[in-house]
Amino acid sequence: MRLTAATLDAPNARELAGFYLRLLPGWRVWRGQEGEDWVHIRPPDGGTGLSFQTEPAYRPPVWPSAPGRPQMMMHLDIEVDDLAAETARAVAEGARLAAFQPQGDVRVLLDPAGHPFCLYTETDRQAQ
Repeated sequence: MRLTAATLDAPNARELAGFYLRLLPGWRVWRGQEGEDWVHIRPPDGGTGLSFQTEPAYRPPVWPSAPGRPQMMMHLDIEVDDLAAETARAVAEGARLAAFQPQGDVRVLLDPAGHPFCLYTETDRQAQ
């Protein structure tokens, strides 16, 4: 067995895939795997990718979690070289900075569909 992707539900798979294609340099739609309600993207080396699936009943998770509200099932950790610059770029591409930031050296953002994701630098992780 080999893990090939994690799949994120969204109101519009193509729009959310477009956001991540802009966010992750060099990533591309993988081998024609794009349809009206499904898109699969991978990094240039062909490693594990992300898939996006349109879900008409999708409700964004609440971050941080709250009783009785849709909870986050997973989040993405994305390593960057410059935390401030990449946070600004992610926001310019359509992400929102989460109101709750549990760590000073990590930025929690919400993608256009409301999925939380974290930006961090390897230097920050090594210091912990």
